[in-house]
Formats: sequence, C-alpha cells, structure tokens
Amino acid sequence: MIKFESVSKIYKGDFVALENIDLEIQKGEFVSIVGHSGSGKSTLLKLIYGEEMVTEGEVYFDENQLSKIKRSDLPKHRRMIGMVFQDFKLLPKKTVFENVAYALEVAGVSNEEIQENVTQILDIVGLANKMDKYPNQLSGGEQQKVAIARALVHTPMVIIADEPTGNLDPVSSLEIVQLLIRINELGTTIILASHDRDVVDKANKRVIVLENGRIIADHAKGKYKIA
Repeated sequence: MIKFESVSKIYKGDFVALENIDLEIQKGEFVSIVGHSGSGKSTLLKLIYGEEMVTEGEVYFDENQLSKIKRSDLPKHRRMIGMVFQDFKLLPKKTVFENVAYALEVAGVSNEEIQENVTQILDIVGLANKMDKYPNQLSGGEQQKVAIARALVHTPMVIIADEPTGNLDPVSSLEIVQLLIRINELGTTIILASHDRDVVDKANKRVIVLENGRIIADHAKGKYKIA
C-alpha cells in the first residue's frame, strides 16, 4: 500500500533528514515509527502525506508515484489519509459534532449524510454522549478522540497519528492506543509515530526504528530496543 524505494530527503543547507529508506507498509497493518527527536519521523510522514517531496528515490501510495501527482490532485490524495496530531487542532467555537462534521460540510456532503456519518463515528470513538460539548469542556483524552473521529469521518485508507499521546496522561494515552487498535481491526491502516516507549509497547505491533534518518531496525511485533 505504501512503499519507499531508496528514498532520501535533503533540506537546504545539505541537511539530510532521510537517507536511503526502503520500506513497505501493507494494507491493514498497524506500524509504529519510533526514534529520537530529529531521527526523521516527521519527514517520513510528510512524504506520505505529500507535504514534502523526495530528493531521491520514490514514494508510492496505493501504487501511485507521489512525485508525479499534480498539485491540483494533492487534496484528493490527502483525503485518503486521516491526520492526528499532538495538539488536537480542534475548532474551539464549534461543538464536538460540528468539529467532526466540518470537513464533510466543506466537501459538500448532504446534511442527512453528515448527521448519519458523524453520529456513527462519534459512537465508534465513545463520544456519542458528548456531541454537544465544546472542546474546553472535554479532557485532553476526549479532545484527542474528537481529533481521531475527525480523521475517520472521510473513511480514509490510512490514519497517520503523529505523537498523538504527547500531551496526555498515561491513562488517556492507553485509551488512545486502544482506540487506534480498534480502528485498525476495522480495516484502517494505522501509522503511529511516537517517542514514548510505553505507548509503542502497549500497541504491540510492528515497530520501525529510525536513527539519523536511517532505518536501523524493523521489528515484526512487540518491544523494541533503542539507545
């Protein structure tokens, strides 16, 4: 589903963010990407999302070469990917329901479909009883669940979660990992980027370790080792 072939990304000033990356992620996989700050995790995710382009090599998404995607087609590509960030990025003056519905409204989806889809997604993430609440009335864990619901509402092929538990306490972090596992079991590919060993261990899935822009380990399942 996602394939990196001899990918390198070099920024201005000859800063090498990724070097000679070969990687395949299959449809329906749950993959954790780990590594210290500056290891290349964020750059790797940006290449998948189309926010950055490779310097060398090629990234394929669903058999499409991302380097050949026209700028006008990038929104279509990105709709196949749900993004979840550390800082939630919720709209403070909109309710839980409105935050999740907003992306569908922009896409021109009918009110009837929005009502049905958003209600269903909020039920999946366990927030059906809080759809009329505002972000400041929710805990951090609940806000992140809203962000995940928003990422899910377009029924993406992949959800990329970039440090999704970075601002959460251990209990909320565990709930978010369990929710991502549940979504994965429903068929959505999950890519989880994290520096939190406990979060990755709790996921207990494939682990790819980055260091200085290179893959230094690819564990099929379970705990990983990194200095």
